[in-house]
Amino acid sequence: MTHTEIDITAELVRELLRDQHPDLADRPVRLGARGWDNQLWRLGDDLAVRLPWATQSADALLRKEHAWLPALAPRLPLPVPVPQRLGEPSERFPRPWIVTTWVPGEPADRAPATRAADAADSLAAFLSALHRPAPDGAPVGRGRGGPLADVAEEFAKMLASATELGLIPDPDAVRAVWEDAAAAPDWAGPALWIHGDLHSANVLTADGTFCGVIDFGDLCAGDPACDLAAAWTLLPDGAADRFHDAYQSAMDAATLRRARGWAVLRAFVGILVGDAGVHGRPGGKPTWGPPAQAALRRLIATGRG
Repeated sequence: MTHTEIDITAELVRELLRDQHPDLADRPVRLGARGWDNQLWRLGDDLAVRLPWATQSADALLRKEHAWLPALAPRLPLPVPVPQRLGEPSERFPRPWIVTTWVPGEPADRAPATRAADAADSLAAFLSALHRPAPDGAPVGRGRGGPLADVAEEFAKMLASATELGLIPDPDAVRAVWEDAAAAPDWAGPALWIHGDLHSANVLTADGTFCGVIDFGDLCAGDPACDLAAAWTLLPDGAADRFHDAYQSAMDAATLRRARGWAVLRAFVGILVGDAGVHGRPGGKPTWGPPAQAALRRLIATGRG
């Protein structure tokens, strides 16, 4: 993470709005969250300002959302943060920023879904609507949505790190899930729109089920198996089968196997980021660990079953 040298404050957000979108400048401004790539500032009750702060890649991701998400959002059955305005780099803030709609809810890493049937149906409906053929010129994923072979080295490194830290009780069982997934045939269908980053902090819950999906910075065209990993990483125990029955887009045995491989990768990220948070290391988020451990347990149990 490379934090911006500029201190992002409520007054800076107001100044940026006065300069480029003055009709919004009188709304109340308050900090919403500091994410991996961006800071999120509430703008009144129904809008938010997202400003890059911690990674160099955030600029391009925000511009991508502004370009593509408004056309996709109307067909999605869960609320998403729809870009409304684009802020261009300036002397006050030398990076682009966007104004989006605000999506209420609690991140699932803090409030996991508990109503299994409702959550499975909601997630299946969302991904069925999203997973449609992408047009020519759609963005390509940065390590998302391609063949699992492209991320095999990443898997090996994370497995070694998590094992060395004592975070994986049965590395051989995890490796077996991965090897089965990696041996599955690659995606041969059209490149579909995928979210690309469906981890527990990017999905919102209310009353035990999903109520929104946020952070479309990794939106891209590719293999839907990357998103279908969510059946194990986001849903409560016993809900994956209902999700698979309700999902109405492309699904076959090979896609299901690849999805389990992506779920292992997603679980490793959560476990390592969670452990970093527990021990106070930079970039750590302790709430990521428990849902990731639960996902890995489900994947191992499914493999043995």
